[in-house]
Amino acid sequence: MVKQEEQIKEIKERLEEAKNLRYKAEIRLEDLERQEQEILQELKELGVEPERLEEEIEKLQQEIAQKIEEAWAMLPRELARNNG
Repeated sequence: MVKQEEQIKEIKERLEEAKNLRYKAEIRLEDLERQEQEILQELKELGVEPERLEEEIEKLQQEIAQKIEEAWAMLPRELARNNG
């Protein structure tokens, strides 16, 4: 009888632990969903559609590379020869 009581006690402890983990997971999920909405709102304000985010990043990287090249081209050759 004692062994069964111990098993019941352990089951109750495990259930309580599972409830705590579930509660923490729900809180984390809510936080992540809130963050997602904030990011989506920021993208909307920037005029970027979430589906085109990768494309927009690539476009911006190309623009940066082009501006760097233009900056190097404006330097006198003596200064630009160490162009990295």
